[in-house]
Amino acid sequence: MLEHRTISLAEQVFDRLETEILSGKYQPGEILTELKLVGDLGVSRTPIREALHRLEQEHVIEITQKGILVLGVSRQDLEDILEIRMRVEGLAAYMAAKRITPEELEELRETVELQEFYVPKKDADRINVMDTKFHLLIYRFAGSTPLYDTLMPLHKKVLKYRRASVENEVRSAYSSQEHRAIFEAIASHDAERAEELMRIHIANAKEYIQKKGNS
Repeated sequence: MLEHRTISLAEQVFDRLETEILSGKYQPGEILTELKLVGDLGVSRTPIREALHRLEQEHVIEITQKGILVLGVSRQDLEDILEIRMRVEGLAAYMAAKRITPEELEELRETVELQEFYVPKKDADRINVMDTKFHLLIYRFAGSTPLYDTLMPLHKKVLKYRRASVENEVRSAYSSQEHRAIFEAIASHDAERAEELMRIHIANAKEYIQKKGNS
């Protein structure tokens, strides 16, 4: 059963379905039915239908005569998302370096240090949480709602691939080091350096995913 929080039930259903599709629980090409989702989620059809309408708008699923077709994220979509992130997330790091407050900087520092703590312990779950938090904090500390609204959906759509990245010990260690370097540039308010390092970080992630896909 889903937990009832302050957000609507349809919103909870949307968040959960989106996460489960993007994490690979429901595979691209799979056909789902409302009845199956009612059983999986333990809710009525009404919030499921609302969530499905939003997911179709996000191009994550397609409603067909046969049922709910899972689209997920195609290889080309992934390439495009990483290319966009490489360019736009660099801007987010640039703006964060310009605008970050001392309190925000401490929160970012703590996130970097926690990731560094969990990497040698090979705790993929907690590494993934800290890795995600690092990027989301930079989106927020950039201080631009349009930029945040652009990057958030893109970050979520590579959920499965980010998880695979943090589970690789070598890539996970390099990623943590890259986060530390980005943090230091932001802490020094060196916006150009922060932008450059973030672009390199996303480019390295893109290269890793491409190699993994071809292996």
